[in-house]
Amino acid sequence: MNREPQIVMGEMEITGVPSHRWECLAGWEGWFTPARLAMKVSGGKPPLLTCKYGPSRFGFPGVLVLIAVAPVLVAVLLFTNTVSAQRPARTTKASTRIIAIKAEPNSIVWIDEIRRGVTDASGKLTVQNVSPARHSLRVRANGFKESTVAILPGKTSVTAKLVRTTDAAELAFQEAETAREQAKDDEARQRAAEAYRRALKLRPSFPAARVGLARVLLELNEYKEALAEIEAARRSRPIYPEASAVEGRINREAAFEEEAIKSFRRSIREARGFQPEAHVGLARVLEEKGQFNEAIAEYRKALEQLMDSEPVIYQLLGAAYERQQKYKEALAAYEKYLTLAPNGSLAPALRSIIDQLKRDASGVEIIP
Repeated sequence: MNREPQIVMGEMEITGVPSHRWECLAGWEGWFTPARLAMKVSGGKPPLLTCKYGPSRFGFPGVLVLIAVAPVLVAVLLFTNTVSAQRPARTTKASTRIIAIKAEPNSIVWIDEIRRGVTDASGKLTVQNVSPARHSLRVRANGFKESTVAILPGKTSVTAKLVRTTDAAELAFQEAETAREQAKDDEARQRAAEAYRRALKLRPSFPAARVGLARVLLELNEYKEALAEIEAARRSRPIYPEASAVEGRINREAAFEEEAIKSFRRSIREARGFQPEAHVGLARVLEEKGQFNEAIAEYRKALEQLMDSEPVIYQLLGAAYERQQKYKEALAAYEKYLTLAPNGSLAPALRSIIDQLKRDASGVEIIP
């Protein structure tokens, strides 16, 4: 039996916390999660439904469809408008798609703020394992203004048209980003830092440049100066998940474990749960504190969000399992790394470790 009450107003707090109890008037009550909405329904005629969920108010006219599935009723909300800040729900690999991206040659590509690669000389990049939900595509190429476009549900290709820029601050920032990524020694990192400072002199309120400079200063072990840049970035952009994640990394390197944990958790909250850099950073701190189960859970969250685009996390996961003497699980994680990056920089060492683990492991089936 289906019921279709009209939703006239709702209240929702988008914090990324996985589950909250909420109550609706007219005798409806249930629990909200990012993946589904399960409800208990009392008798009565289909009412006008007013829901209360946290302090932030959003009107969302739409249809609430209740489908009888014994022993509970499962409700699916079909909104006529969406909250753009909310992250896509988790999906399985079976439901992922391949996206063909076209932009300028050598463009850096991010999907939902996760870097997914660089376009080739023809401006093309194929990205695997993208969920069928709506996503945000950000593209940057040196000499062009950065562009953000939507990847709509069902689409398997998208073109990002970039426009050339003469903005001196933007060009200096692009120079700095390239220099930081290519830096192999402290002298090159110092040159990157100077390029960031040029960009900031031209545009003092430039949060991305502040965070980029903080990353370079972290690599130069200049922790106090790096934290100062993060604070400056936050003054321009108070809610900034990437800045909080970098702050956590700085605190971890400076041996301020509790401060690092606070920073990483804030980053995850600010990103509504979707911040793999913070999940990995938090996992490393927890692992160092001997909280291996918690660390492994954070590594797995990062892997799920990155959709296997960063094989090195499987190496970190395997090492955490090893420290717990869970050798079968460690073996599975290391083999997954080799599947994704057979010629990766860690591959030779991991093959040697795998040989040893296979001698130690029993014959129980291993499922990565």
